[in-house]
Amino acid sequence: MGPQGPLRRFVEDRQLVSMILWGPAGTGKTTLARILASAAGYEAESLSAVSSGVKDVREAIERARRRRGEFSQRTVIFIDEVHRFNKSQQDLLLPATESGEIVLIGATTENPFFEVNAALMSRTTLWRLHPLDRAALATLVARGLELKSASADEEAVEALVASGEGDARSVLTTLETAIVLAGASRHVGLEHVARARDGRLYHQSRDTHYDQVSALIKSVRGSDPDAALYWLVTLLESGESARFLARRLVILASEDVGLADSNALVVAEAAARAVEFVGLPEARLTLAHATLYLSLAPKSNSATRALGAVTAAIRAGGVAPVPAHLRDSHYAAAANLGFGVEYRYPHDFDNAWVAQEYLPEAVAGQRFYEATGHGAEAGLAARWRERTSPDQGSNGAPVE
Repeated sequence: MGPQGPLRRFVEDRQLVSMILWGPAGTGKTTLARILASAAGYEAESLSAVSSGVKDVREAIERARRRRGEFSQRTVIFIDEVHRFNKSQQDLLLPATESGEIVLIGATTENPFFEVNAALMSRTTLWRLHPLDRAALATLVARGLELKSASADEEAVEALVASGEGDARSVLTTLETAIVLAGASRHVGLEHVARARDGRLYHQSRDTHYDQVSALIKSVRGSDPDAALYWLVTLLESGESARFLARRLVILASEDVGLADSNALVVAEAAARAVEFVGLPEARLTLAHATLYLSLAPKSNSATRALGAVTAAIRAGGVAPVPAHLRDSHYAAAANLGFGVEYRYPHDFDNAWVAQEYLPEAVAGQRFYEATGHGAEAGLAARWRERTSPDQGSNGAPVE
């Protein structure tokens, strides 16, 4: 966005284009649409895909046509939850959008590439809105307090910000409820925020938050299911975002379990999807399931160490050129350049493996991955070591 951003230019030139605003709840999609229409001098009409039918859409388009013909006034038609429109309703918007009779601004929380038909997508620009960061939410709380002639403790403000998960609407709703609970003093404390959230938010300063997250991670890494579950529930009871916890578990699955049990990543990723699908409080069970699985799983940090070693090597020596036999050879002049000529196709050999160098010359022979003997990684590493043993022939078969 910003002073030189394209949306600002559209407004200043008074030439809006049809667009889809895509982002999670409470990120300002509706507010942004209204601001764009007003600032650019357009008349704004709002429709809800939940309650509006084909008749409503036709009438809105007809009003826009008359407005433009009689008063040279252009119209923005804003459609909230546009992904809920069926195909016939979306198709109805196509001619008016394409001809410029209306400027369509649709808002959706769902991926528009899946939920909005391709014809309508091709006639609009797509703008991705992200959850508000902590600074933006803190500013929002300060403005809300000023508007309501109220005040709040610093801890209460931090709790409000943390509880929002980037959702401005949720933060403001909690704030309004907390102000009512504060009574005549109109001074919001942490206990008012906790009550406004039905007791799901207990005392948790910024330092405590990071300490508890650290305790959760280290308990899972240390294979202590009781402690891991304790810190998980502590964080949930303190109002921590279920999405944040799910993301941490996905990271843990690769960082600390890794190749010792690759199914851990599947479990953690499934839990993250379930959190989005089910939501709290039911998702607590799914998070507990994933936390216990990761705690009980064998541990390996070989992926973490290998990633660090490769990253250090590349940053120290730069990106090396691709060896000639590994380069793309799917064009006529490639063979003349020697590209792909000495490449050995693994599927032409026993067990679909053949010894050849895949690293650039500058780092040839270096080992970045160091296997552990933990869990399933032990078997994977044993097969890898057997293939690369000096006692193996060029095609992977034992030397006679």
